[in-house]
Amino acid sequence: MRIATRVSELSLHGCYLDMMNPFPVGTFVLVKISAGDAFFEAKSKIVYSQANMGAGVVFLETEPEFQPVLERWLDEVGKGTQNRVG
Repeated sequence: MRIATRVSELSLHGCYLDMMNPFPVGTFVLVKISAGDAFFEAKSKIVYSQANMGAGVVFLETEPEFQPVLERWLDEVGKGTQNRVG
């Protein structure tokens, strides 16, 4: 099954998936995130679920080629936040 959803609260260890009908806690999912030309993928697990809202996932296994993409996204967001505050 394939479901398109919005990703929020992205971190090195997981993210939140906004979805009306989230999967039950314990469900294994393959999370694929794209932004522009960049792509990230990780075998993940639902760790909490909120009906009509979404689900929190933890990344369990990330292939080595995807880790730098995630780290770059988080670095870019961090720099953007520092620029606005400072």
